[in-house]
Amino acid sequence: MGESQGDLLPTDVPESTSSNIAKRFNSSAHASRGSGIPGVKKRGLSSRSWIKIDQDGNSKVLELDKARIMRHCSLPSRDLRLLDPLFIYPSTILGREKAIVVNLEQIRCIITAEEVILMNSLDRNVVQYNSELCKRLQAKKDQADDLPFEFRALELALELTCMSLDVKVRELEMEIYPVLDELASSINTLNLERVRRLKGQLLTLTQRVQKVRDELEHLMDDDGDMAEMHLTEKKLRSEGNTPTELNAQNEIFSGTGVVSKSAPVSPIASTNGAPRLQRAFSSIVPSKQGSLISSHDGENIEQLEMLLEAYFVVIDHTLSKLLSLKEYIDDTEDLINIKLGNVQNHLIQFELLLTAATFVATLFAAVTGVFGMNLQASIFDYPSAFTWVLVITDRMVGLVTQTIPAN
Repeated sequence: MGESQGDLLPTDVPESTSSNIAKRFNSSAHASRGSGIPGVKKRGLSSRSWIKIDQDGNSKVLELDKARIMRHCSLPSRDLRLLDPLFIYPSTILGREKAIVVNLEQIRCIITAEEVILMNSLDRNVVQYNSELCKRLQAKKDQADDLPFEFRALELALELTCMSLDVKVRELEMEIYPVLDELASSINTLNLERVRRLKGQLLTLTQRVQKVRDELEHLMDDDGDMAEMHLTEKKLRSEGNTPTELNAQNEIFSGTGVVSKSAPVSPIASTNGAPRLQRAFSSIVPSKQGSLISSHDGENIEQLEMLLEAYFVVIDHTLSKLLSLKEYIDDTEDLINIKLGNVQNHLIQFELLLTAATFVATLFAAVTGVFGMNLQASIFDYPSAFTWVLVITDRMVGLVTQTIPAN
């Protein structure tokens, strides 16, 4: 990483060179203002603050532009847009040729085989990721670890993301359960508005957790993506020193450990015995090299798959808690609908009772109106006629009241 750091870090430039560069930059800036060319100002404003963490756990803050990061990590510009804080993208983990692009909630970083380039932010998760990764790398500096550097950096990002989402779920549970219990006992506009707001937060949080879960599931289902994320192995292969090749070379060219002492050695072959021995074994080693490399890739894929599966279980448990909370909300809504339906039935019965009472009063008013008219009628000649009118009206009222259902 020594040569690549020279291209990446502007702080490694000598003071005299940096002063000359600063003078040229100031002069070019004044010239650009005078000429009215906006391209130079936009290129200067594209630099952002990043945190670089190396394998030894040392971190430093750098000002890097997009072009320099693209050249250093061999990334297209569309991958860097995932790390842009001005845009909101769902959680994504992308394996590229020389880097892993990680966009998990607030943790946005680029992981290579030798360093982590983290988007500088004052967010609690970013600060915790920086301090915790440096602490772990410094603690394991003198200890053997089966995980390569990029997997350890990715593991910490997944761990902090899962922990952050789980904390938000617990906070939402502590807030929404008392509101739902209060709403079940007292249905009013204030409680309904609080539940509506909390239900919106639940939907948003469920989508975020679901996206992280789907991304982990997608990675575990694709062996090619997991093999692409093993950056240390690809770096060793590009240098021509894969672990299998190193083992084969150590076994073949280990000196006296391979060639028997009793074997005759010709004086001609003694001067260039290693090249001839390498050509002699070249027909044997390549035939088995493919199977050795494929088996080693299988171990790497299995190693990463176990890592992803562990956090897949954690995020799946968090998602199950959100689904349980949603079911509790749905059950509360069903209970409220039942109570509202019961109240509506009581209102309908009361309305029918009022309608029947109005009809009875209307009957008596009609009889009173008929007999109160100043008309000549023979019914007035019979004294018992008034009794029959009351009996008939009472029977009609009884028929009307029988049609009303009991409460």
